[in-house]
Amino acid sequence: MAINLRGRNALVTGAGKGIGRATALALARAGAGIFGVSRTAADLEEVGAEVRALGVQWGALAIEVVGAVSAGRAASAAIAALGDIDILVNNAGVARNARAEEVTEDLWDEIQNTNARGAFFMAQAIGRRMLARGRGRIINVTSQAALNGLEAHAAYCASKAALTLVTKVLAIEWGPRGVTCNAVAPTVMLTPMGTRVWGDPVKAAPMLARIPLGRFGVPDDVASMILFLASDHASFINGETISVDGGFNAQ
Repeated sequence: MAINLRGRNALVTGAGKGIGRATALALARAGAGIFGVSRTAADLEEVGAEVRALGVQWGALAIEVVGAVSAGRAASAAIAALGDIDILVNNAGVARNARAEEVTEDLWDEIQNTNARGAFFMAQAIGRRMLARGRGRIINVTSQAALNGLEAHAAYCASKAALTLVTKVLAIEWGPRGVTCNAVAPTVMLTPMGTRVWGDPVKAAPMLARIPLGRFGVPDDVASMILFLASDHASFINGETISVDGGFNAQ
């Protein structure tokens, strides 16, 4: 199934590493222009070199998207660099483990601000332009933690569950106006962040035991699904959360 995104532009948050990097490259290979957003300029420079080598447009902004102001800056920079944005991938996220009785306000706010608040206002900033044009694709990266309670993940689960429900609301409100919104819910991915959180074999063993395919994912597992959802092949998919989890939720 060939996917051709030539003539379209994508904004990918968290594009510097892991799932975001893999997604930026997958979309670029399909011909899309890419605007990468990340907190770390050096990571964006590395990804940008790979994207430009594929012969497509590239732009970037080093910024942490945590609310309306930062989302607006990212959206304006993307449009200035590439023109209208056809595909938004809300991938930026942070994870911090803490048992419920140990969660502080600062930890809670840090996770919510990036994973839920920032993603919503990024969708709003780009979505307004998509609505004016009558077309667009928004893909939110949530987590199996949005669908299951995980020990020591109270703040993280809450943030990803919030984004999952926002996905449904946007699908209902914006679908009739030509803008679809879906989510991808990965299991543990062997990204730098995933390896940091789940790198301890003792901690990882119970989670691996719940995955019928017997392994954690890699970024390309998620990027492939995002590429599909961004394509014309997914034109009738709206408001869905698609698990990329090796069968974790089948049990």
